[in-house]
Amino acid sequence: MKTRLLSIVLLCCVSLVKAQPIELQVNVKETVAPIQPTMYGIFFEDINFGADGGLYAELVKNRSFEFDYPLLGWEPFGQIEILTENPCFDKNPHYVQLVKTEQNRTGTGLVNEGFFGMGFKKGENYRFSVYARNLSEKPVKMAVDLIGNDRELTAYSSIEINSKEWKQYEIVLSPNRTDEKGRLRVLLLDNGIVDLDHISLFPEKTWKGRKNGLRNDLAQALADLNPGVFRFPGGCIVEGTTLENRYNWKNSVGPVENRPININRWNYSQAIRRFPDYYQSYGMGFYELFLLSEDIGAEPLPVVSCGLACQFENPYADPQAMVPIKQLDSYIQDALDLIEFANGDTTTQWGKLRAEMGHPAPFNMKYLGVGNEQWGEIYVERLAEFLKVLRKEHPEIKIIGSSGPFKDGEYFDYLWPEMKRLQVDLVDEHYYNPPSFFYDNAKRYDSYDRQGPKVFAGEYAAHHHTRKNNFDSALSEAAFMTGLERNADVVYMATYAPLFAHIEGWQWKPDLIWFDNMKSVKTPNYYVQQLYGQNAGTHTLKLTHNGQPLTGEQKMYATAAFDQETNEVILKIVNASINNRSIKVNMEGGNPSGEVKITMLQSDMLEAENTLTSPETIIPEERTITIQGNTPEFHVPKQSFQVFRIKLQ
Repeated sequence: MKTRLLSIVLLCCVSLVKAQPIELQVNVKETVAPIQPTMYGIFFEDINFGADGGLYAELVKNRSFEFDYPLLGWEPFGQIEILTENPCFDKNPHYVQLVKTEQNRTGTGLVNEGFFGMGFKKGENYRFSVYARNLSEKPVKMAVDLIGNDRELTAYSSIEINSKEWKQYEIVLSPNRTDEKGRLRVLLLDNGIVDLDHISLFPEKTWKGRKNGLRNDLAQALADLNPGVFRFPGGCIVEGTTLENRYNWKNSVGPVENRPININRWNYSQAIRRFPDYYQSYGMGFYELFLLSEDIGAEPLPVVSCGLACQFENPYADPQAMVPIKQLDSYIQDALDLIEFANGDTTTQWGKLRAEMGHPAPFNMKYLGVGNEQWGEIYVERLAEFLKVLRKEHPEIKIIGSSGPFKDGEYFDYLWPEMKRLQVDLVDEHYYNPPSFFYDNAKRYDSYDRQGPKVFAGEYAAHHHTRKNNFDSALSEAAFMTGLERNADVVYMATYAPLFAHIEGWQWKPDLIWFDNMKSVKTPNYYVQQLYGQNAGTHTLKLTHNGQPLTGEQKMYATAAFDQETNEVILKIVNASINNRSIKVNMEGGNPSGEVKITMLQSDMLEAENTLTSPETIIPEERTITIQGNTPEFHVPKQSFQVFRIKLQ
């Protein structure tokens, strides 16, 4: 009996200890550092069919017959030939010739499979267009059909090709049913000879309703993050496996029909996830990416080649994979011309092109990355050449250099001092590590040099051993990001990576947003990014527990910010433990109005995830409470990330 009573007493004591709130001191009287508007942003690379087949709303694959195998993606029938004589577009010279005669009873035409099929929604409109010429004596009628996965018609129409010169034709189709795996078919109805090029099909309902536009749900998901910066177009594709297939921004602007395609390095670089039909149409090029930046209110941050192909794919200092220092002029000129395209007056060559494309006003680009994950002396000496020219010609542009592909080690330790010596404005750090790294490194930037270049956490993600976007990975990122915000005087930008992944076409995971042809799902990691992006605040506040930042004690993490625009204190609290806790916040110099808005992301299962079939397994929950006094106490459930917005009087 005595043993049992002692056990009960001990349990009561333990319960009392657990019930004791964790006390936080928040100095509201004095802000510590400004939080840059660019602090939380997004990074886009065309990986996992993120552009063609993803964010770029074009439904036709290989629309200009320019893949290495020109009919890849097409199912031809009848008399078909690929030609290049007297083309419609000089940079995309291939086109297809269709011939139908009396003897050809089965017909002549093409079926395009799209990107893992084409998603059609009942009642919505789809704009078909084609460049065509008729080599026959009489006009030739051509059927244009949308067909389902069962090969039955869901929409049909026809156009009459009546010109012997290249001419664009356009019609609108509206399917009579929804189909996730549809196809496009064109076939000649009359005897004759017809040439076709740039066969295109877009939903009319694109982001902002634009032609050559973006997939609406995916673009809206980006806008909902409230990003402050938008880095593009990569990533490894900036470098290319070879210099010839690096991303060349000049090929991505001008008339969309005459932008030459480029093979995507993710076509072949992942041996277990090869996609021989993965190319870059450049339909969503630099103009469209700048426009998206503007639409979502993010600062554009383009990255240009420094004259080095991917160093992972090539032997170090391989002369075939690098531009000699004395031959860098054209690469540096590409950077200068890009600044002119983004910011130049309409009387300049590239500013004029921007205006002709529909945007006379400048995009006000302020940042430029030179190189991606390059390392070693060969990178530093090339970056130095860029800096000489860019500092002289455009001192207003902030230049971002690289710390290499890893969070630490030989490359990292060499590059940081060199970046300081070269006086770059920001250094791009990348880390893909287990959740334990992110939990353990909430104070990574506490000891960084306050006088050196600022940090851009340009690519990061917690890689759970399952490589899934589960709650454990998201919660660890939330914990880590308290350290980004607390060190806002050092960290100016941070972007999760990669951004998109097609459920049937991925090469890399985890990824922030997953999608198929019809639907998309926001991962728990997405909601962590969103909660930070929508609740950044304007300045950091000093938050301590027992005189120190809360960076993992009892598996708790915290940061505080002040929003001058709304007069609110914003607390971000992570409880990574398996115990429910409470916190008492002593707001020194603050006078709460009584209203607190709380947004929480929580799951009892660390391996839980959102899927296309269960997209709301883990989503933010919002509530508003009323408090009294300036030492409020809040409940913090186990395995949760919460944002508290405390209104001041």
